[in-house]
Amino acid sequence: MTASVPYPPWLHDDKDGCLLDVSVVPNARQTAFDGEHGGALRVRLGAVAVDGRANAALTDYLAQCCGVPRRAVQLKSGLTARRKRVHIDAPADAVWLRLSACLQASSAV
Repeated sequence: MTASVPYPPWLHDDKDGCLLDVSVVPNARQTAFDGEHGGALRVRLGAVAVDGRANAALTDYLAQCCGVPRRAVQLKSGLTARRKRVHIDAPADAVWLRLSACLQASSAV
């Protein structure tokens, strides 16, 4: 299986979709992508890390950016850590296409 484009180190093809390595920064002014950090996609979250609010904000944001329903985005590891692994029930090519557009839009702001 060959990818049509090379993926960044934080995006992995998976048999049921794809996996993202994400580094989160909770309690930011707004939710937005913030480049890469330590081989992971950095996401600033406009939610506090209390009672799962930051995790919910992350899954909501990724679902919106990837154009998938929220139920298609699941945290696989890192529930209480800043470093998380997220599964998205969509092909890696489609996720990369959507995320690269969102990353370009967030860097233009």
